[in-house]
Amino acid sequence: MGEATELLDHGSERAKVESWRLHVLIEAGYPLPLAEKVAAALDADLHEAVELVAKGCDPQTAAEILL
Repeated sequence: MGEATELLDHGSERAKVESWRLHVLIEAGYPLPLAEKVAAALDADLHEAVELVAKGCDPQTAAEILL
């Protein structure tokens, strides 16, 4: 496999992960623009993001904590 193909595969895999994270965040109650930011920040803990909102934290505040 060539270097370009490996980069495409890595980018494609990252896009799949971000897409899945975005779906989870929207389902948890994050508005789309905020969900996109949190989903793209792969170092932001997705489980914590969902749990914060489930416990009553405003999504904006939760995103500020995570990012």
